[in-house]
Amino acid sequence: MADLKERLLPPKPASAINVREAVNNRPSASGRVPFQGVDVLGLKKRGQGLRSWIRVDSSGNSQIIEIDKFTVMRRCDLPARDLRLLDPLFVYPSTILGREKAIVVNLEQIRCIITADEVLLLNSLDSYVLQYVVELQRRLKTTGVDEVWQNDGNHGADFNRRRGSRNFDNLFANTTSPDYLPFEFRALEVALEAACTFLDSQAAELEIEAYPLLDELTSKISTLNLERVRRLKSRLVALTRRVQKVRDEIEQLMDDDGDMAEMYLTEKKMRMESFVYGDQSVTGYRPIDGASISAPVSPVSSPPETRKLEKSLSIARSRHESMRSSESATESIEELEMLLEAYFVVIDSTLNKLTSLKEYIDDTEDFINIQLDNVRNQLIQFELLLTTATFVVAIFGVVAGIFGMNFEISMFENPDAFKWVLLITGVSGIIIFSAFVWFFRYKRLMPL
Repeated sequence: MADLKERLLPPKPASAINVREAVNNRPSASGRVPFQGVDVLGLKKRGQGLRSWIRVDSSGNSQIIEIDKFTVMRRCDLPARDLRLLDPLFVYPSTILGREKAIVVNLEQIRCIITADEVLLLNSLDSYVLQYVVELQRRLKTTGVDEVWQNDGNHGADFNRRRGSRNFDNLFANTTSPDYLPFEFRALEVALEAACTFLDSQAAELEIEAYPLLDELTSKISTLNLERVRRLKSRLVALTRRVQKVRDEIEQLMDDDGDMAEMYLTEKKMRMESFVYGDQSVTGYRPIDGASISAPVSPVSSPPETRKLEKSLSIARSRHESMRSSESATESIEELEMLLEAYFVVIDSTLNKLTSLKEYIDDTEDFINIQLDNVRNQLIQFELLLTTATFVVAIFGVVAGIFGMNFEISMFENPDAFKWVLLITGVSGIIIFSAFVWFFRYKRLMPL
């Protein structure tokens, strides 16, 4: 990985190292640290508007190029609003856009532009970006070796078909075979795999941290544990939102056949080339009456039968091209749909993990609320008993207040009168307290 960084990333000047560290470590006005792993000063130079990109061609070769956004717009035929999705200084939700000549991919750390011949990836220090480049190069080179082996094995059978000037029928037949994926689909597959792997790893880390913490909270309810669970739930909600956005984006592509057909860049490029070369071969580069093959034929000197034949061939060729393009578009949609379905299952599995974790957190919160309600009910019952006991004790106070008045009765002269008053008052208080307790249990205000 260190060798790959030295090979892909341009060397830093010594005077800019401290400045870049200060800028990257300085928090913004909202207290958030800038986009992690991005060399902000290296992405865009002052006065030039240049950004550093990693270019990976269809052969698996990579290089660092520095171009401005207008060059990228002309090169990939993209509007400016699509390039804003790739700006690392802003946070945009995950998006996959199919355009006429490019596919704009913004999936977590992977922000790239995929064309029929190359991938333009924003130069970043993030490990997932470097892993994306390494994996894409490995798959492209492996595919190239397989194609060479297959071409060597079928050299004798394919020699006659390749001997013509331009045989695009065979070329389309090879590109729509079940075992073949165009360059843009392979690059998109690696991007989807990187995004799904990154989100799944974060979900796994969250699960490892969440379950022991929730079990500890159920056994010991404290302010510290409640605060940790609150932070954990905030992270879970943010991660669930990101996973849900990726899932919705893939599902939206799968539901729209037009968007999937628009993303088949290699087929559109080959169809355009075949259309251009086909018009040239029909109209101007055919040998007539011993003329040279490279000399254009004058329409005046051509006989009427020849012009009618050329017109008939052109109409038949256009019909054949339209039928073949519709069939190949259907096959390409099926291939892309199968590719998207595979990663839709992966991202849906990650979303199910997060949903299960959220349900476990909700169940834990319900259990804690039940425990707290139980404690609250016990306190209320204790308060009810205490209030009843206070009422019984108040009876003694009433009796003492009556006998404490300043008047003379014959009962004061009897030495056993105090004992009888105390005994009768105590027995009456016990009977009244027992009656209250029986009434509370009868009304199910206290456990039996």
